[in-house]
Amino acid sequence: MIFPEECKYVGLATTKPLGEKVYFLSRWLIRETDEGPEVLAVSLADGDELMREVKAGWVLATPEETAVWPEPVNINDRSRLLRLASESGKRCTIFTSPDESRTFVFDPEPGSFLTVHVYDIVPPRAHLAAVLEELEATGLFGDLNVTFEYHIRDIRDLEAEVYPCRAGGFDRTLDADRLEGNERVAGCLTARQFCAENYGDGIEIAEICPLTQVAEEPFIARCCRGEREGVGVWNEKYGGVVHWGASPHTIDLVLRRMLEEWREDEGRGRSG
Repeated sequence: MIFPEECKYVGLATTKPLGEKVYFLSRWLIRETDEGPEVLAVSLADGDELMREVKAGWVLATPEETAVWPEPVNINDRSRLLRLASESGKRCTIFTSPDESRTFVFDPEPGSFLTVHVYDIVPPRAHLAAVLEELEATGLFGDLNVTFEYHIRDIRDLEAEVYPCRAGGFDRTLDADRLEGNERVAGCLTARQFCAENYGDGIEIAEICPLTQVAEEPFIARCCRGEREGVGVWNEKYGGVVHWGASPHTIDLVLRRMLEEWREDEGRGRSG
């Protein structure tokens, strides 16, 4: 697969105002032909000039092998571009940004991006999953070369008598109702502590913490215990943990730290 890291390495070569000279950062060129666009790979002459002679060039993708995505896209959302290129039916797909920058994906390999497993729950809103989707759409994770696989558990399936809070739309909740002391409560370590302190040991807790769901690595999960936030091993799997209402900035920091450590060790032995 060839997928330029940044659009600055992709130039347009339909016209030649300076002959065979192109901008010094160019590694690939998109050129319009009578049959459609083609993509060229180029090697440039050494020098200090902004515009440099093409020392060697060859056709990477012919017009017959190339598709042009019909709508402008955020070219920093690399996981989406990889997915779209895989669906285009052509070896090469050219994408254009709203500011008319260009990039392309040649011989897409969806499995070449690292999959990060995301563990969260609903209701209410799956905060971690939602923030990751929003940030990914902005292109913030474009440099990470990752895709996300979401594991979102619906805690309504537990059919508990009591749930943690009214925010989830439940009728009986720990934050608003007095319990009798023998109910089945959907909760986590915090709920266990709360119930033990206020109602004794007669309450059954149906576990809902996303961390208890972790079965794949690397992962990122949400937890209401602030002391767990950071990077480490849970359920013998390596990943990152963010607090229940973590900011986008914190989520990005934990994700990047986790991926940096995972890749330093190439994903081996972290959970062993």
